[in-house]
Amino acid sequence: MSQNDIIIQSSDHEVTIALLNERRLVELHQEKKNNNFAVGDIYLGKIRKVMPGLNAAFVDIGYEKDAFLHYLDLGPQFNSLQQFVKQVTQNKQQKPNLSGFQLLPDIDKGGKITSVLSTNHLIPVQIAKEPIANKGPRITSDLSIPGRYVVLIPFSDKVSISQKIKSTEEKDRLRKIIQGLRPKNYGVIVRTVAENKGVSEIENDLKELLEKWDSCFEEIKTSLPPKKVLGELDRTSTILRDMLNSSFSSIHVNEEVLYEEIRNYLGNIAPEKRDIVKLYKSKEPIFDHFGVDRQLKASFGKTVPMKSGAYLIVEHTEAMHVIDVNSGHRQRSDMSQETNALEVNLDAATEVARQLRLRDMGGIIVVDFIDLHSPDNRKMLFNKLKDEMRADRAKHTILPPTKFGLVQITRQRVRPEMNVSTLEKCPTCQGSGEVQASILLIDQIENNLRYILLNQNKKGVTLALHPFLEAYFKNGLPSPRMRWFMKFGKFVHLRSVSSYGFLEYHFFDKSEDEIKI
Repeated sequence: MSQNDIIIQSSDHEVTIALLNERRLVELHQEKKNNNFAVGDIYLGKIRKVMPGLNAAFVDIGYEKDAFLHYLDLGPQFNSLQQFVKQVTQNKQQKPNLSGFQLLPDIDKGGKITSVLSTNHLIPVQIAKEPIANKGPRITSDLSIPGRYVVLIPFSDKVSISQKIKSTEEKDRLRKIIQGLRPKNYGVIVRTVAENKGVSEIENDLKELLEKWDSCFEEIKTSLPPKKVLGELDRTSTILRDMLNSSFSSIHVNEEVLYEEIRNYLGNIAPEKRDIVKLYKSKEPIFDHFGVDRQLKASFGKTVPMKSGAYLIVEHTEAMHVIDVNSGHRQRSDMSQETNALEVNLDAATEVARQLRLRDMGGIIVVDFIDLHSPDNRKMLFNKLKDEMRADRAKHTILPPTKFGLVQITRQRVRPEMNVSTLEKCPTCQGSGEVQASILLIDQIENNLRYILLNQNKKGVTLALHPFLEAYFKNGLPSPRMRWFMKFGKFVHLRSVSSYGFLEYHFFDKSEDEIKI
């Protein structure tokens, strides 16, 4: 089984989560702290405008742009949901439990939005897609509350078992457990991770979800729209809940508060995994230490190199994403052109699948592989791409290669596409193209040290700079650092940071706060 590691970098404004498979970066997630419109959040909204031509409505949930709700996203039990909310807001429904609630008939699948909604209606909705580009959130009123082993569906009586559970006996066992546990008028979807789990684990998970529904009810009872009535877990906990399995060997996090939160969360959902969480304490940035930063720079540019010497060109347009496969200098003279093309394409299929997960690219993706004349080779490429995409949790469809080598992929997107800038503004010239004479750099650093050590009387100062500069300041008899000690009477610590520009440097105090000059 392959080894998976999660590296979590927390800063003042966001948390970045990197998933490594055999030390290779395969997924990246960025979550702004205090993100108010995350997928899964439930809001009490108000209908702002009904659009018969679109068979949809725009709903005010507090975002700068109204959220979009299509008729097909209302859910079959929309009438029951509306009746429930009406009774709650009029104090006719005093308890959150739906067991005594009379469900209404399903709405017509081919109906019109005007038959069920009108302006200023109150409506509970759930974020299905976060705001992307200039669009508001995409929402649904078919509410669901996901847990570790099951998903709770209010106003339903259906029990569904994950299709990834193949054993008929196991499916029957899980269905009997759920039928014995679930209250009336609550549907349940059993997730893949519930396979071979005991009754107590599933029961505890279901109880937690029912408690969440209770708290959602209390919020609806007292809230005025627009208002969030139930928040989904933060991205970190969601990833752990949805992905954690026996293949995870470690979770490294660089912030103590987040470290404790993750340990406590794992203590609830997977106590046996609690000890794989490790607090990273080194002064070197956590992404530098685990090689994430280097992989980011190599993976997010327009050109993506591969070890074989081949490379991908990734282009983004309004309508679709286009990926072009190039063989580069990778040509073996002892093999035919068809065999060379097949080898490059099979390598590229692995990298394409990784790029889609890494950048979270959605919509239509067209991959231009190198032409293959043999139908068997095209089939082999198609199967390879499907196998590589199997680990992708986003819903996707792959069409077989055309005779021109084009493969069309559609992939679900619920969050903005991940975009990491790989080009850096020159820290020395700030984009002007002109730099201070490098011969003056040593004098500039020494003058700044004089001010920090003598005028400000700082102690325990660290100078962070490019590895080449660090080597220069450490070498020689006496070395420049030793001369500073003799001049100022204080020792200066040096720290190399490979992500710095060649002439970039920063000073830090003993508390690791940057000293602004």
